[in-house]
Amino acid sequence: MRITLVNPNTSRAMTAKIADAAREVAGPDVEIVAVCPAEGAAAIESHVDEVAAALAVVELIEADLRAGGSDGYVVACFGDPGLDAARELVDVPVVGIAEAAMHVAALAGRSFAVVTTLSRTLGRADDLLARYGMRRACVALEATGIPVLELEDTASPAVDTIVEVSARAVATARADVIVLGCAGMADLCATVSRRVGVPVVDGVAAAVGLVAAMSRMGVGTSTRDEYAPPPRRPAPGVAAPPVSTS
Repeated sequence: MRITLVNPNTSRAMTAKIADAAREVAGPDVEIVAVCPAEGAAAIESHVDEVAAALAVVELIEADLRAGGSDGYVVACFGDPGLDAARELVDVPVVGIAEAAMHVAALAGRSFAVVTTLSRTLGRADDLLARYGMRRACVALEATGIPVLELEDTASPAVDTIVEVSARAVATARADVIVLGCAGMADLCATVSRRVGVPVVDGVAAAVGLVAAMSRMGVGTSTRDEYAPPPRRPAPGVAAPPVSTS
């Protein structure tokens, strides 16, 4: 089984980190390939960035399809940009990391808190809670103030801030589970869980697990109606080739 992780920002360091987190939970029969665009947004921290990210998701999946395709795809950005468009392109499972993390957190506890990066991303997180039917389960949306690219440095003090904010959500909002709201936090689950004392869910691992399970079950993306192939496609542009960590 081959699962392709699509990181829609241009950070190769973050793409490699995402790939490592995915390989830790993937079974021995699962090949993990992680790709990112050569050009575009360096980090997804605004609505303008999200537009670029959605286009990158489409272009990277199309490039993978031209090379033979994969058994499933993960949209590795917590805003789940381009998720619906990606599902129009393929009939295999396509899962966003926010979608996956929220569903797994709701299975792990009665309530959860999302701990993310900048406060300007909280509106998008709340939109996704509504879309996925998770507003009742989510008892707190917390921003750490950490820019996405600071998470590239595994030795940065960002983890202490994430732990502090997570602990506050557990103490004051009574969250049973913490959801890490950025793909760049994928390597922090064990550390945060140990220090805070509750389960911590990373969307990359959750999405890989769900895609693998769906593929084994023979459950792909429906091609009926909304997720049928798009009737009209724009003329292809000259896109830079994707960068792969495989």
